[in-house]
Amino acid sequence: MRFAPGAPPRLEIRALYLLENSGNSELAFIDVNFPEARAYGRQNTRAQWSGRDAAMAKSPEATQAPGFDRLRIAADSPWGQQQRRELLIAYDFVAPEAAAAQITLGEREFHLGSRGWSPALLPPKHFLTSAPQRPDKTLLTVRVPPDFRVLARGAPAGRKSSGNEIERRFLLRANDPAPFVVAGRYTPSAAKARAAVFWTLEPLSGDAASAAARITEAWSALETNFGALDKNIGNPHIVESPELPAERPGSEPAVAFPGGALVGQALLQKGAGSGDLVESVTHALAHDWFGDDFYFLPEAAMGMGEGLPEYAAIVVGEAQAGEPARRKSVAAYLAEYDEARKHAPEKPLARTSLTDPPEQRRIALAKAPLFYVALEDLCGERPVRNGIERLATLLRGQEAGYDDLRAALEMATGKDLAKPFHAWLYEKEIPAEFRARYQTGGAAPPQASSARISSSSRRAT
Repeated sequence: MRFAPGAPPRLEIRALYLLENSGNSELAFIDVNFPEARAYGRQNTRAQWSGRDAAMAKSPEATQAPGFDRLRIAADSPWGQQQRRELLIAYDFVAPEAAAAQITLGEREFHLGSRGWSPALLPPKHFLTSAPQRPDKTLLTVRVPPDFRVLARGAPAGRKSSGNEIERRFLLRANDPAPFVVAGRYTPSAAKARAAVFWTLEPLSGDAASAAARITEAWSALETNFGALDKNIGNPHIVESPELPAERPGSEPAVAFPGGALVGQALLQKGAGSGDLVESVTHALAHDWFGDDFYFLPEAAMGMGEGLPEYAAIVVGEAQAGEPARRKSVAAYLAEYDEARKHAPEKPLARTSLTDPPEQRRIALAKAPLFYVALEDLCGERPVRNGIERLATLLRGQEAGYDDLRAALEMATGKDLAKPFHAWLYEKEIPAEFRARYQTGGAAPPQASSARISSSSRRAT
């Protein structure tokens, strides 16, 4: 990956593979999912077999996948069994037409999330074929101007100067989640070891130390309850991103990336001590543990993909302010659920998808985090969080659904969870006993009060 300054700036992506045909017949082509041209501003796409230009064409319409452009790269000659070939894929990103949280690209900074920007090689359509596997060692090389700071997935594997650029290398193992990169001409705030640090384009105003301490508390609570996020990133980075799109007109974005949170200029202009900034960043961090590094099955996209980060935000609030904060959050979600149901008919949580109308998704988004609170009330906070940590550890970078969630929680809690899963996921409305517990000022569940996690505790990594 190379950042090329200019008007407009450009990101040059080059991917080099050594491939072997391990099947039982010759191959005439390989299909590849490329980043969507409109979303990423992809241009100058090309491929080479061992240094020779390859013919490329759009794959059949029936094979196209949402969010990608699938192209077919023809083999320059019949690709026989057991033969190895070197494939180079190259393209540039320039000024995406449709702003998205997966890529930002400006004159002084850029970021690429952990999904969608790199090519994905697809298996041939033959019986028992498997997808190409990432090797045990993959080298990610990032070339940037010498005054750029770089944060990326993988273990640091060296750096060297090359003319008016510096080259940073990162080593990824086969089981590491997909790579991300954040880089720019940033000024870091002063920070203690393992404490939150701000990367901004101009010196930060306000009480950065106080804000960093509160954000570090949130990060520590997430690590304590759901496990370490990345052994190579020991502290959260709050990174200024002027090109970050607002989710809706007038909103002030903070978006998760695997090493912390990207924030727009509107939030930073309020100052580091702003409660809005700290709250937005804290909420974004909760999405780090269950965000781009997961591939949730369509039926679990709302209940897990959206519900788990919202539930994690409840956990952080409790770690910082105790049981009253937990109950306050539950009451707020209940109120949001009741308000949302005035504007649309409810669908069961497991039947609600990301393609449903916003009014129905609003209902599901309010209900989903309460599902996990109900499981805590039934089984205890610690067992439920242990089960979710196990899920996050084993299935990060893989597909996950409700069956995986239930299996992890039943193993951790020792309980049969068929009834609560059915009541919350496949029936409408909030179970009456749950609503009564939180809307009538009933006593806190004994498991919750006895298993509370202190925000000062820290997980060894």
